[in-house]
Amino acid sequence: MTDLLLGGNGQQQIRINPKMCNRHGLIAGATGTGKTVTLQVMAESFSNIGVPVFLADIKGDLSGLACAGKAHPKVTERTDYIGIEGHDFEPSPTVFWDVFAKLGHPMRTTVSDIGPLLLSNLLELNETQTGVMYACFKVADDQGWLLLDFDDLRSMLNFLGENAKALQAEYGNISSASLGAIRRRLLILEEQGFEHFLGEPALNLDDLMRVDFSGKGIINVMDVTQLMQNSPRLYATILLWLLSELFENLPEVGDPEKPKLVLFFDEAHLLFDDAPDALIDKIEQVVRLIRSKGVGVFFVTQSPMDIPESVLGQLGLKVQHALRAFTPKDKKAIKIVAENFRANETFKTADVLPELGIGEALVSTLDEDGSPTPVERTLICPPHSRIGPSSAQERAEYINRSPYKGKYDEIINRESAHELLMARAEITAAEEAEEEERSQNAQPKRRRSTRQTPVEAFVKSMTRSIGSQIGRKIARGILGSIFKK
Repeated sequence: MTDLLLGGNGQQQIRINPKMCNRHGLIAGATGTGKTVTLQVMAESFSNIGVPVFLADIKGDLSGLACAGKAHPKVTERTDYIGIEGHDFEPSPTVFWDVFAKLGHPMRTTVSDIGPLLLSNLLELNETQTGVMYACFKVADDQGWLLLDFDDLRSMLNFLGENAKALQAEYGNISSASLGAIRRRLLILEEQGFEHFLGEPALNLDDLMRVDFSGKGIINVMDVTQLMQNSPRLYATILLWLLSELFENLPEVGDPEKPKLVLFFDEAHLLFDDAPDALIDKIEQVVRLIRSKGVGVFFVTQSPMDIPESVLGQLGLKVQHALRAFTPKDKKAIKIVAENFRANETFKTADVLPELGIGEALVSTLDEDGSPTPVERTLICPPHSRIGPSSAQERAEYINRSPYKGKYDEIINRESAHELLMARAEITAAEEAEEEERSQNAQPKRRRSTRQTPVEAFVKSMTRSIGSQIGRKIARGILGSIFKK
């Protein structure tokens, strides 16, 4: 397997061993230092050896992957310095995705697949409210009711509120205050477009892991420009959901010659900001174990200090662009970052970090034994594709030629919790009206009926159904599970 060329320093080329790329990595540096181009170069390199890629496009610049680059004297100067022969300009096979279905194919999942842990973190719920969210999922699971879209979640919360007293013995206290807080936060998320992400057809993970007719890995570009403006927390939740689903569904492959899929998570600090310890522990666990599934994860952020130490310690490849030292705090951060590299005897890492130019980085890779190599000052290769965004027309043409055109466009609304609860409500209303009519026509001294109300009968039936075929438990991913597979 050919090593991936990342850059050079005039004396040697810096290459990455594909077999070590499921050991994950980090691309860090201050704004404007070249992180996006480094990401672009690495995505192209993986694609060229047949590895599919998923990345989030924060600013829209990475849509240029679908277009060929152009010759420029600066590019020629850089390729000569690195020692690159025959640098062709060509597009990469690209598929565009967009939660809002405006700049790519719609990307959706179901409420059940997100699960109560990620959903509670997204809604910023406290411990009591999180308990109510778990109860919501547990009731739905025990009944075998599918939670697919926003209406299902809202209907389940309404059902819990209407039957809180009857459910209390089985599922604990469900306070109206907690339900009210959850509903208010859902309203905010609805305004931010959360409902677009929920529903069917849900994304098939296999569609992120394709190669084209020439054997190149497809680069999946999820446009998140609008998502970052509306709800950065939702963006982070989508990335965590994807990581969880891949871990839960992919088979073990050991140490393959190259990854099955590589993920680039830009603005990676958002994954960890204000996240509860329980969620961070789960993320650390998934990052540690998903390498055995053949998945490489690369975090892209301004400073390595944005990443928890338990996760940072698992990142084998490190590409560190310039860090600026304007304050004593900045100088201290540079010293800490420099200590994360294996020293190079020819320079002091802490001295070089603030001096790096645009497109230049300190790079440490992993050797064949998995040990970090000494840090090297490296000029990053120019990409083969365009630096900068594609035009609206170019993107539209790519989407129109996509193999997934029409597959996810039409929303499917099959029978799930919302429809079932609406039907039960209609039956209950009709039976209560019939009961009221009988009551009005009955004799004044007739014996009081011991007949159960529809709600009482339903709750008792629900309790009996636990463990039955109807009351099946729905397995969830590790980041959102009530029950592990």
